Amino acid sequence: MRLKDIEDVDRLKKINRALMARVESAMDQQGNAFSLFETAMQLEGQVRRRTDELSNALYTVERANADLAISKELAEQANVAKTRFLAAASHDILQPLNAALLSLSVLTDMQQTDGGRKLAKQIERSLETMNDLLKTLLDISKLDAGVIKPKSEAISLNDVYERLASDFNPQAGEKGLRLKFRSADHQVTSDRTLLRRILQNLISNALKYTQEGGVLVSARHCNGQVAIDIIDTGPGIPISHQEAVFEEFQRGPLPTGHDRDSGSGLGLGLSIVRRSINTLGHQLEMRSVEGKGTRFRILLPMSVKPDRNTRLKRAAIRSNASRLVGANVLLVENDPAVTFAAMTLFESWGCNTRIAKNSAEVFSVLKNNSWTPDIIVADLHLDHGELGTKAVENARSQLEHHVPALIVTADPSLDLEKSLKKQGMEMMNKPLRPANLRALMSHIINPDTRSQ
Repeated sequence: MRLKDIEDVDRLKKINRALMARVESAMDQQGNAFSLFETAMQLEGQVRRRTDELSNALYTVERANADLAISKELAEQANVAKTRFLAAASHDILQPLNAALLSLSVLTDMQQTDGGRKLAKQIERSLETMNDLLKTLLDISKLDAGVIKPKSEAISLNDVYERLASDFNPQAGEKGLRLKFRSADHQVTSDRTLLRRILQNLISNALKYTQEGGVLVSARHCNGQVAIDIIDTGPGIPISHQEAVFEEFQRGPLPTGHDRDSGSGLGLGLSIVRRSINTLGHQLEMRSVEGKGTRFRILLPMSVKPDRNTRLKRAAIRSNASRLVGANVLLVENDPAVTFAAMTLFESWGCNTRIAKNSAEVFSVLKNNSWTPDIIVADLHLDHGELGTKAVENARSQLEHHVPALIVTADPSLDLEKSLKKQGMEMMNKPLRPANLRALMSHIINPDTRSQ
């Protein structure tokens, strides 16, 4: 149809609008397709960027984990190295301290005047303070490194209290304080050494901060457990300080007139108490009121009474401490100062003493079989890495006789104690307390004591 043949204008307009609508629809479809394509390309770019970011993040985390594992391993190695260093350092430091305490015991017996004996006692207290500080530092190291393994056993609190009373009654008397122990012979399950160290720290703190009144250490049944209370009439601990006192180098406010430098310590006692309590799995509670005093409570599991033979053995040790006159003692020790001090001490007890520095000298002392030791007292660590246990074994082999032996060490452990027990040897920690050494030696070499 030709345009000039169309006479209906309205019809023409309709056809025109229809054609235009088709064109516009086609253009819209093409525009939407392009828009979708463009959107897809943008999303693909975003996904690629997010994937790269995630890959980088994962790589960073992997590197961080690897660095963390290396840091953890280095920290563990540092902890072990620190423990070994402190153990070795304590051995080297305790050697002269051990010699000093042994020599001081002889010197005290030689004093003819009250002034001389008083001065010797003061020196002994100073040496004991140094010893306690060294043990405190070593204990913290071992607790942090997790190398202390508790040895649970049945313990009579009366036995523990007896030793604590002996340790602290003089200190309480000097300050004019009352120190009382009440137990009713309660039996608990714990590690004897750690429990005693915990109570030592708590009682020492109580006496240190208390100016008037006294300290009560009591025990009673509490909800199927045994509660040990250490109660003092000191100044109390402010609420703001009650958590901080368990941290290292933190000390509570001192009472008026107390000199901070006069043996007030480094603020490590309660830190060791908390660490030890956690190691043992016991509970520790504290209640303190300013101006009235403080109560620390330890909750321990109850136990059956210790074996009667164990109690008889302890009683025998205390009652046979003077049966060393005429005893033959072989001392295996490489430190000249300790050797001289120990030999002088043994001879003052009436012992016949021979000296050896190592296994070779042990052989020389015993080669003629003209002299047989009743007991061998040997330092664990000798020169050139040799152990005192080896010297004892060689002596026993040479004599063809199981000679009683006491191994002295500055680095005790449960594994060492078990090993010595298997070898039929006793163990004692440095620095040696002469009275305890004398009692244990008497017990070891006296047949009557061993049969009980």
